[in-house]
Amino acid sequence: MIAALTTPERAALIVLVGAAATLGGAWIFEYGLGYLPCALCLKQREPYYFGIPLALAAYFLVRGGYLRQGGLALIALALMFIYSSGFGAYHSGVEWGWWPGPSACAATGELATDATSLLEGLGKTTAPSCTEAALRIFGLSLAGYNFLISAALAAIALIGGIKARKGGAGAQSAATN
Repeated sequence: MIAALTTPERAALIVLVGAAATLGGAWIFEYGLGYLPCALCLKQREPYYFGIPLALAAYFLVRGGYLRQGGLALIALALMFIYSSGFGAYHSGVEWGWWPGPSACAATGELATDATSLLEGLGKTTAPSCTEAALRIFGLSLAGYNFLISAALAAIALIGGIKARKGGAGAQSAATN
């Protein structure tokens, strides 16, 4: 069903909006709600930082009739979000204790036991551990949601990219509108 509804132009637009909304949601949790991201959380954002401008370029390429180039951009997006999905699965596994995370991802800092230690630590922010999910919604951590969202974006980008490269159904009509 997704394949039937996804033209290359729509695919680029869906990936653009989906990636921007996901990154915006991460920023809301961080800056609006105070959930500090761990090192792996921050690494998971990198495909979004690169994917948003690439999705915008893919949209304008396909819209302008450059199906071959837009298709390549969509396939690159699919590969980027496949990587992102794998990284989300890896981080989720670390949170569930299925495998160890990187040693640089452990929580640091000691618990303040007196007022002097507390005052000394006020200016120092420590990143949370990658092994503990800061938040779970319906049983999934944010890393788990990144896995699902990235997999969906990858599938949509791949379908759109294949259609654009083939110049098949929906590709021509999207480019001429």
